[in-house]
Amino acid sequence: MFLGLIVSLLAVLTDQLSKLWIFDNISADQVIHLGGYANIIKVWNTGVSFSMLNGHGLLGTICLSVAALLICAFLLYWMKKETQKVKILCLGFIIGGALGNVIDRINHGAVLDFLDFHYDGYHWPAFNLADTYICIGAFILICDELYHEYTKRKEKNENN
Repeated sequence: MFLGLIVSLLAVLTDQLSKLWIFDNISADQVIHLGGYANIIKVWNTGVSFSMLNGHGLLGTICLSVAALLICAFLLYWMKKETQKVKILCLGFIIGGALGNVIDRINHGAVLDFLDFHYDGYHWPAFNLADTYICIGAFILICDELYHEYTKRKEKNENN
């Protein structure tokens, strides 16, 4: 569990430091171009990942924060019981990302997003490092589970 807590802490720290830098150095209308497909921008998101459920005011902020904290509590419980290091790391990434966004909601009433990827005039909704950590943790967790299911079925079929 200690490893997962370290990963969570590092995720929160890098997320918050990146947002602090954006908050202090980028104006609301400024766009920093990073090649042909990415920008750094400054966008406040009152919804969840990728601006879903945006615009529900203080009640939305409170509900989303409480939901995220309840999910983190469940994931911490899971992490405490988990023995596989890969899953512990993934849970650490998810918890750290969720807490990074909760900190923003508490401090600002919204989450600061700044990564803007685009192609041919179409933009993916802006996101931040916390969202990235959540997605990476969830993706690897799902892939790991699918791999273990596949190997169990393969072994079962070989034994029959």
